[in-house]
Amino acid sequence: MTVTGVVPILLVRDVSVSARWFEERLGFAVDFLYGEPAFYGSVSRDRVRMHLRFVHQPGFAEIAAREESLIAASFEVSDVRALFEEITGRGAEIAQPVVCQVWGGTDFYVRDPDGNVVSFVSYG
Repeated sequence: MTVTGVVPILLVRDVSVSARWFEERLGFAVDFLYGEPAFYGSVSRDRVRMHLRFVHQPGFAEIAAREESLIAASFEVSDVRALFEEITGRGAEIAQPVVCQVWGGTDFYVRDPDGNVVSFVSYG
């Protein structure tokens, strides 16, 4: 038996709006939206996936607004600088520009419409 992956679940106020944001701003594909109106969905890019779940009030985003560098999900990428340029060109809100961290990663953060922070990181 082998664990083959993990799917973070982001809590959002509007699953359809959030899925469209991931598609337009971060280059993800919308895999599915479930319900009418959608209360659950999935977006993916390359070999990674994120699920989106409706909540009336995303509490994690409130905490993230008060806490510096509180991240809802982190994606490991092969070229963080190239992705940063792409995402910046797509108009995503950058919460932290590219930083070479003392722990060995190089990362940047984006903030979604609900205030959730997502990071992208490269190692090496």
